[in-house]
Amino acid sequence: MSSILPSRARWTRWITALAIAALPAAGHAQDLGISVGAKAPAAKVETLDAAPADLATAIGKGPVFLEFWATWCPNCEQLEPAVKAEYAKHGSTVQFVLVAVSVNETPAKAKDFVAKHKLPGTQYYDVHGAATDAYDVPATSYVVLIDKSGKVVYTGLGGTQDLDAAFKKLP
Repeated sequence: MSSILPSRARWTRWITALAIAALPAAGHAQDLGISVGAKAPAAKVETLDAAPADLATAIGKGPVFLEFWATWCPNCEQLEPAVKAEYAKHGSTVQFVLVAVSVNETPAKAKDFVAKHKLPGTQYYDVHGAATDAYDVPATSYVVLIDKSGKVVYTGLGGTQDLDAAFKKLP
């Protein structure tokens, strides 16, 4: 039986990334995580009701906004109004996918948070860390914008990302 606890390497990466995310420049596009230009990978996740799901169902069918977040993440809360604003502008043409990470998180906590904050889009829970590993997620509040062909066109980290500028990178 595999453990759902993150590996030591993942914990180390998260702690390092959280320290990096606290730096003033963290709100800008950055070089951490999956490379811009890479093909967006599929990854097994779960719905907030524990049903199996796969990020592959969203990729290659149209543009995708993907955010890795957590209920305890202050940068995620800071970014929340911008995410909602972009959803209001692009929600009919871009699929919004929000993935709650499993570090110090439960599906129930994530589900309650989504309901309370009225987070938009399709919500998933990364119970085994497959999505965070596949996207080499450096920290929460990590955004990946994927074009309709499945290519990564933007990555960003932090609560002050310019999502308007990011969306302009979509062809």
